[in-house]
Amino acid sequence: MWQDPPMDRARYLEPLVAADLPSRMVFVAGPRQVGKTTLAKHLLATRSLGSYLNWDQQDDRREIRAARWPGGRSLVVLDEIHKWRGWKRWLKGEFDKHRASLEFLVTGSARLDVYRRGGDSLQGRYHHYRLHPFSCGEALGARLRLPPPGGELPISGPRGADAIRALMEYGGFPEPFLAQSARTARRWRKERLERFFREDVRDLEMLREISPLQHLAEMLPERVGSPLSINSLREDLEASHRGVSHWLDVLERLYHLFVVRPYTHRRLRGLKKMPKVYLWDWTLVDSPAARFENMIASHLLKFCHLLEDAEGLRCELTYLRDRAGHEVDFLVTLDAKPWFAVEAKSDQRAPDESLRFFGERLAIPWRYQVSLEGGRDFVESGARCLAADRLLPALV
Repeated sequence: MWQDPPMDRARYLEPLVAADLPSRMVFVAGPRQVGKTTLAKHLLATRSLGSYLNWDQQDDRREIRAARWPGGRSLVVLDEIHKWRGWKRWLKGEFDKHRASLEFLVTGSARLDVYRRGGDSLQGRYHHYRLHPFSCGEALGARLRLPPPGGELPISGPRGADAIRALMEYGGFPEPFLAQSARTARRWRKERLERFFREDVRDLEMLREISPLQHLAEMLPERVGSPLSINSLREDLEASHRGVSHWLDVLERLYHLFVVRPYTHRRLRGLKKMPKVYLWDWTLVDSPAARFENMIASHLLKFCHLLEDAEGLRCELTYLRDRAGHEVDFLVTLDAKPWFAVEAKSDQRAPDESLRFFGERLAIPWRYQVSLEGGRDFVESGARCLAADRLLPALV
């Protein structure tokens, strides 16, 4: 049953991170204001000794450079340290020197596996997690239940119609979602975007001018859910193909957007190679249908990332499309083989013909058509049709 969410919530990654810390460093990356600092401080609260140091704070930078650590067995949280050019080489040395007494948790608002600016690799010394916004299952407090790899999703948990409505309206980022206030959500969204471009982009990217990147970001919500043409963006922005590609990479690295690419297979000739783009904050998308599809994409990506980060499985979110016009919104693959397909619809209806078409040609074991509205749960033409409040709690 849905209840008003408490303002301070433990996050789904906390027990996984806590279990890994005694043996490895743990890196937690994710968008600005997704809850990384709250997660870290929850873990610090369970320890008798520890420290939180943020590279953006001048006093903390001095402590980091001087390597002043608490005495005894302690947890050290280093936030935004990836903004320091030589952080990996330095951290490798500190971990090797103090691994018997210190545990290191590193958090950041950029992809920590991307910024390899010199220094030795940290391979074998850390586990990496990606923290996502609240999803339906996490909002409901559902127990984390991962299906057997390749198996059917465990659709048997609580229904979350109220949680779905709240996620559609406020998004999954902790502050607006937990506040449940339209005014708070508007102000938070405006301030977050301003800080994103003013601080994150300028701190981490060598860009002479920020305005074209902002203009591109403003254009993307209207293109969510459709194959993305860089040539079309290039013409609208009056920029080079290389420039637009680079700006998209920047927005992806800094967790503003994520890319879903088409699944390719020898039995499906003529699949278009254009990717689709979705936003980490789906409330930036005005169209209700596109926002719903974006929210489904975000839930599926969170599911794939958890299986990769926690279980070491090779899980990927893709989509299906051919030149004849057949298209399925999402296909989750395991070891590059189809696991389950998901088609998102605003209202409940008979399964889309493309689910059957691709299901037969690719032998997709499980097919789901999920709707924003509608309460029925039925199987037709090999596809299970059900509402989002039934399917999404079965993910993460």
